[in-house]
Amino acid sequence: MPEETKKAAVEIDTASEERERLDMVNKVIETYRGKEGCLITVLHLAQEAYGFLPLEIQQTIADGLGLTLSYVSSVVTFYSHFSMLPRAEHAIKVCMGTACYVRDGKRLVERLEELLGIGVGNTTADGKFSLQITRCIGACGLAPLIVIGEEVFQTVNPDKVEKILAKY
Repeated sequence: MPEETKKAAVEIDTASEERERLDMVNKVIETYRGKEGCLITVLHLAQEAYGFLPLEIQQTIADGLGLTLSYVSSVVTFYSHFSMLPRAEHAIKVCMGTACYVRDGKRLVERLEELLGIGVGNTTADGKFSLQITRCIGACGLAPLIVIGEEVFQTVNPDKVEKILAKY
């Protein structure tokens, strides 16, 4: 298949996938329109479809539910579960609850920023890692903690971070 044909096929697939995701969001909006307190549910389902909540989707939700974009965006930015940026393949969460913080959690964040070349709340250019701060994970006796995906790393120190990242 010629390169131009391959490129056109990929663009069609991408446009088709985008249309399917937008149709799904519109169906969700239609299902919940007029129901009290439905915004969080709609946002969760939209993020499930897209992986994140870009401003255009927030506008679609706002219009569909009769809300302002500023209100929808304020909910998206308030709750840490929602993301306005594409999620990385591996989300790194550093606990900064009291126990983790006093046991050098801040140094872990600094070391991760150095190794990944990104700040908290950002994703590496290759989309492999994102770096986030989280509050208490609930394993204070094992502090400080890092969570990557579903895997919890306990009693981590800055010297262990590079070895942990090498697994991914």
